Amino acid sequence: MPSVDDLRLVEAVARHGSLGAAGRELMISQPAASNRLAALERRIGERLFDRDTTGARPTAAGRALCHEATHVLGHLEAIFDRTRAAAQSRTLTVGTFGSLAPWLFPALDDLLADAAVTPVVDHGDRLVGWVGEGSLDAAFVAIANQLRLPATVGAVPVAVDRLAVLSPSGVTTGRGRHPFAGRTVVTYTYDMSTEALHRRLSELGGMPRTAATAETAVRLARKLACPAVLPRGLALAYAAPGERVTAAAVTGRLTLYMVTTRPTPPEFAPLTTRLHTHLGLDGPVTPTSTGTAAGGRR
Repeated sequence: MPSVDDLRLVEAVARHGSLGAAGRELMISQPAASNRLAALERRIGERLFDRDTTGARPTAAGRALCHEATHVLGHLEAIFDRTRAAAQSRTLTVGTFGSLAPWLFPALDDLLADAAVTPVVDHGDRLVGWVGEGSLDAAFVAIANQLRLPATVGAVPVAVDRLAVLSPSGVTTGRGRHPFAGRTVVTYTYDMSTEALHRRLSELGGMPRTAATAETAVRLARKLACPAVLPRGLALAYAAPGERVTAAAVTGRLTLYMVTTRPTPPEFAPLTTRLHTHLGLDGPVTPTSTGTAAGGRR
């Protein structure tokens, strides 16, 4: 295997066309340069340069080795720059729940371009706990206002959504006081309002059926040829041509929170005003922190 000094010598001789000039650049004598080059040629088994009183000209083997040497030396010279850049960049560990992950992490890739994001997907209460422990830099959940947050963390609203009805192709809903009369209604919501949602849908004549994720809700609705009620942003994201997304006759607002340590780390601060547009959602109404009591898993 050639040494770095061997590669530098070959590159310098090819560039200068002279052993003497190459030796001066590398601060070695011409005889030392000649001996090192001869030793390298013996190890390779090929003549690398034709040498005479007018200079040194690379052979085909010499040109090939010079090309490789230039590439390797350039790579080696950039090692320190890459090492410094790696030291200056930061890896951020960010968590969210499964249904939001396909939309959140591409958005963070744009908004946190100077950082490498390590994604974590789990239930909201666990994610919030991990932020409190310090093993997670941020969590994006919809239940922060329904949890007792650890004393070291805060939750800032970053986006707002509402429930909507996704109607697969050919599926219609009725009018009046019982638009879902006798119909199965697949539901998914990412906060803790499932029980209240089911009560309201039952009042509207529906037979609610819970889905584990937004995608599951949409797929079930298509399979069963029935409406699905889920957050509007996710409904629009999953709706296929011919499917309709309309307002749901269910009141309530879904708020997505960013949970971080207090105060909000500077790298996450811009997300409070920019993330909602990347997710296709409305902006937060009041950018205040929260930390109330309850329990939940989204």
